[in-house]
Amino acid sequence: MARLSEDVSRYFDLDRGLVDRAIFHDAALYRQELRRVFAPSWLFLAHESQFRKPGDFFTTYMGEDPVIVAMGRDRKLRAFLNACRHRGMRVCRADAGATKAFTCSYHGWSYDTSGKLVNVPNDEDYPAHFDREQWGLTEVAQLDTYKGLVFATWNPTAPPLVEALGQMTWYMDAMLDRDPEGTEVVGGIHKWVLEGNWKLAAEQFASDWYHVNISHASALMVMSPSGKGPRTEIVQTPGRQYTDPLGHGAGFPTHPKSRFDDRVVHGYYDYEALRERLGDARAEGPMTTGHATVFPNFSYLPVNGSVRVWHPKGPDRMEVWAWTIVDRSMPDEVKDAQRLYNLRTFGPTGIFEQDDGENWSECQATAHGFMAGSMTLNYQMGLGLESEDGIHPGTTGRLYSDGAARGFYARWRDLMNTPAWHEKDS
Repeated sequence: MARLSEDVSRYFDLDRGLVDRAIFHDAALYRQELRRVFAPSWLFLAHESQFRKPGDFFTTYMGEDPVIVAMGRDRKLRAFLNACRHRGMRVCRADAGATKAFTCSYHGWSYDTSGKLVNVPNDEDYPAHFDREQWGLTEVAQLDTYKGLVFATWNPTAPPLVEALGQMTWYMDAMLDRDPEGTEVVGGIHKWVLEGNWKLAAEQFASDWYHVNISHASALMVMSPSGKGPRTEIVQTPGRQYTDPLGHGAGFPTHPKSRFDDRVVHGYYDYEALRERLGDARAEGPMTTGHATVFPNFSYLPVNGSVRVWHPKGPDRMEVWAWTIVDRSMPDEVKDAQRLYNLRTFGPTGIFEQDDGENWSECQATAHGFMAGSMTLNYQMGLGLESEDGIHPGTTGRLYSDGAARGFYARWRDLMNTPAWHEKDS
């Protein structure tokens, strides 16, 4: 059945840096973005290090669709809709673990780790044309990895992952490619719920250094050596912001002596070796302090190894899932130092994270009034100042800018106005 879809162009004038606030709270637009933004896009699922042997699994979401990621007996990673083909109940209600089969607790249909239907109670009562081969778990159309990160899409016609990431890989590698051995997850996954639209978080991590000195003033004061706050040259730090035509974005200060914040982590790294491996531009920019979003809802912070997903839970709520990733070659005490630093700053009770969550929740809290919910928002910072600087790939602008947010919403708008693969034959 065809579903009505709205042309969302009227909510934007990105040439002038204007965005209608309705995109953050309108329920119909939210349902449209589930089928036109989330269903067609490559979405982050997990890290490869979470799967060490056949039978290991992890449950997550793609949009609001529950998903199982599992390593089969052939050691291949697969992802399936976590819904029994009989009545649609979840076949796995554990967060993670190891198993030989996923069995629905409603009627007992059972599936192996490759998604195949392997047991049907009372199968003698089904008609002769009932074929188990046709009733396995619904598998994602494509699954691929990029340097340890596992992504998938429901879209069989989506471009390959590396093409969908585009030039963003150069910026991602500043965190993912510091170690020839790659990265791994430490310390499990932290999950918390916020009253706010998922796009508020995704756009901030793509583009917003602007809030740092205001929202995080108390945290910066506590962390400064003097206790009086950071020096002016740190507050007014130079930097760049990358805007990708595919909706990705990253911002980062630039300094020839860019360093990791945690003392133990800083002492571990050989910065000259990192320069040789990653190049001066990455070592002086996106390798350490910065922020980034891979469209639509995967974000990361290189300085503390924080990677996270903003799972949508309706137009007014998101669930944040956050991992800490570290270089595999790090000694255990350095890995633990990075994990603890991440928790203290960007864990669910971290001194920075709490500021961000309050901002997003406050933005959402006023969105349902008639006047407040229909107001035009200003995204004009840095407008017209983007260029190719010859140092960083793609289009960049000043660090203090809304450029990557405008790019994020341009991509969101285009997807919202384009029928997805599942609609084109409707």
